[in-house]
Amino acid sequence: MRALLSVANRDGIVEFARDLLGFGIEVYATDGTRDALAAEGVEVNSVTALTQGESDVGGQVKTFHHAVYAGILARRDVPAQIEELRAQGIGLIDLVVVNVKPFAPAIGVKLVGLDEAIEMIDVAGAALLGAAARNAAGVAAVADPSHYKQVTAELRELGVVSPELRAKLAAEAFSTVAAYHAEIAAYLNQISGNTFPRHLALVLQKVDDLRYGENPHQRAAFYRETTHRSGTLADATRLQGDMPSFNNLLDLDAAYRIARDYTAPTVAIVKHTDPVGLASHDELVEAYRHALETDPVAAFGGIVGVNRELDGATAREIAANSYEAVVAPGFSQSAIGILRGKPGLELLAIPPDPTDGMRDYGIASLDFKRVAGGLLVETQDELGLDRGRLQVVTQRRPTLEELTDMLFAWRAVRHVRSNAIVLARNGATVGIGAGQASRQVSVEIAVRRAGDRAKLAVLASDAYFPFPDGIQAAAGAGITAIIQPGGSIRDEMAIEVADRHHMAMVFTGRRHFRH
Repeated sequence: MRALLSVANRDGIVEFARDLLGFGIEVYATDGTRDALAAEGVEVNSVTALTQGESDVGGQVKTFHHAVYAGILARRDVPAQIEELRAQGIGLIDLVVVNVKPFAPAIGVKLVGLDEAIEMIDVAGAALLGAAARNAAGVAAVADPSHYKQVTAELRELGVVSPELRAKLAAEAFSTVAAYHAEIAAYLNQISGNTFPRHLALVLQKVDDLRYGENPHQRAAFYRETTHRSGTLADATRLQGDMPSFNNLLDLDAAYRIARDYTAPTVAIVKHTDPVGLASHDELVEAYRHALETDPVAAFGGIVGVNRELDGATAREIAANSYEAVVAPGFSQSAIGILRGKPGLELLAIPPDPTDGMRDYGIASLDFKRVAGGLLVETQDELGLDRGRLQVVTQRRPTLEELTDMLFAWRAVRHVRSNAIVLARNGATVGIGAGQASRQVSVEIAVRRAGDRAKLAVLASDAYFPFPDGIQAAAGAGITAIIQPGGSIRDEMAIEVADRHHMAMVFTGRRHFRH
């Protein structure tokens, strides 16, 4: 048996090469891998012993050689091909151990020019893996160090790599090559401004298997985007508790995205991906208290997201209630000590955004909705609010306090499922209506949850009011100002109702549906 090694990731390669040599396998390696092995006292043959020549084009052409690819691709079950190789003095290559040089992580480390990025592309490694995987009937294509132990075990027990493992390794190799090329395509599409290419590849890397999906009978796993480099849930450090469930991960993501959408210390309490409480305050603990006041009953068993390091004072307040998980940019030692007393509570810390390199390209800048047989693809819904373009359409202009709360509520309402209504006062939600077929019903739900706190509050609506009845209901509850996109054929009726109740109303010209 003969093996060819060419690895960018050298984890475990020294031990693996030693094992291969111990089994009597002839081992060949490209220069970088061979040097790394030699530094650890492991001597293997140079790939030039196969090619009988030096590398060309500045070292780029080392393994692109007839002797290498013929030895990989020859069918072991076709005697004529074996005889052809024997006549040319070419031996078979039975084990191809290759992992490509990382592309997405490399351009994320620092800002690089196009020429430098192109030089980073590992053409040879991807080609070797594809060739070996294509001939999985006789060749083992090993694309990741995680497979070394299993390959070694089979070689020790069976003397060969089993057909079953070769088939599994081939699938992994093709997946690796496909993902690698997709990352490069995503980068090139990004720099050329091609947001919706003709072929859109989704590159995802498995984080972990999950206990089950939305329901216990559904299987599930968690994957991360390789082109998404902002601090996200996919890169979180689990400080306490089990791996979150499928549904908890959805709520953790929603809670953190909502909280980090604000610059002031902010707390979001989420249930079923909707905020049930949201508040900003100079003190994080006060933000939590105000967020909880929105709907203490709905908050029970929810997810808490904060946009600051969680301190001891806020942790004590959180510990006094019952939650599934808390997500934050970090946790103080006192906070961890307090929350360790809550068995089953999951704590996740989100890493900061990187300061250098290319961020969030390819699918990271897109959003998806699944439909039968395909995907609906759109750009992310950004706030995009220009204060200078806000249009006051009522006779009364909002006060500074109202305007501040309106902007807080407008930022919040785009995180609520449509039809979405948010009532806010003093930088905190007091009532939320979500996921209703009727905007009027959403207003009624938000008002009912707010109770007396609706008086002197402001209202944000994610889309226009098709009828003025929602505005009438808001006025009856004591709401003093409304922010909404406008654009209905009945806008004049809505404005008339607002004026009649001495309300201030502002149009943004932009809606934020979230189906």
